[in-house]
Amino acid sequence: MGIIRVYVDTSVFGGIYDDEFKVSILIFFEQVKNQNFILVTSAIVQDEILPAPIEVRIFFEEILKIAETADITEESLKLREAYLEAKIVSPKYSDDALHVAIATIAGCNLIVSWNFKHIVHFQKIPLYNAINMINGYNQIAIYSPLEVIKYEE
Repeated sequence: MGIIRVYVDTSVFGGIYDDEFKVSILIFFEQVKNQNFILVTSAIVQDEILPAPIEVRIFFEEILKIAETADITEESLKLREAYLEAKIVSPKYSDDALHVAIATIAGCNLIVSWNFKHIVHFQKIPLYNAINMINGYNQIAIYSPLEVIKYEE
């Protein structure tokens, strides 16, 4: 399969200074640095990071040096609209749907997120993938960082 392309949303960067999430996030990004994953982020993550605490912004800027940045395209906006029309999330949370759309259009294998309400949710994941398939896109796996880091054997 080669190296896995992983889209990381804002919640992962924001969790870097949260005691509950910090260890798994540091392990994940260490594995990115060791080229276990190709990291993809987006312009929307950059915008969402702006009001974050300075430590989060500094960490993001460091990681950005080793990441691909996917643009918000007409194609991703159209796919987001398909998710909204399917009522996967309400228009109030359209940015969450946009993260999934950008990751899909960018050819990512999976999304890593701590957003358990609108992205990493057992009812939403099959719906995102159904819309992807209907619109001619690949399915995308969606997990928390805990589920994608490689543990010592």
